Amino acid sequence: MSESEVNAGLNGANGFRMPLFEFPRIALPGVFDELAKQGVARAQEGCEKVKVASEEMAEALRESYSSNARSATDYGLKVIETSNANTASAIDFFAHLLGGKSVTDVFTLSVAQAHKAFDTASAQNKELWELAQKLATETGEPIRKHVAKVLRQAK
Repeated sequence: MSESEVNAGLNGANGFRMPLFEFPRIALPGVFDELAKQGVARAQEGCEKVKVASEEMAEALRESYSSNARSATDYGLKVIETSNANTASAIDFFAHLLGGKSVTDVFTLSVAQAHKAFDTASAQNKELWELAQKLATETGEPIRKHVAKVLRQAK
């Protein structure tokens, strides 16, 4: 860059030979300092709110996981109990079936077993459904409670 180009730049012309509009140089350090301090204060306040919200959500997830584990264990134990009861019932049915003396006895035992199995399955399905609903409710409740708390605090 030549000296004349540097001087032209200093005199208010840029590389396109267009005049640069100079703004008056006003000393405003106090205003900018105050704006910067306010910006930093708002950022720190926002960071604190995010930190608190994050801690609340972590607590909600811990509670939810703990509740979920208990409910899932209860559900699994009920499935094992149901399976055991159904197996015992099937073995009893086959033992009685082998003791049947006629086709009528076998038919009567089969009909009775079908009714018993239907009633038992209905009751078992109702119990499992109630446990599944409890699991869903207990899992979601801590999260719902903490989200509501965080939203109230954010206002």
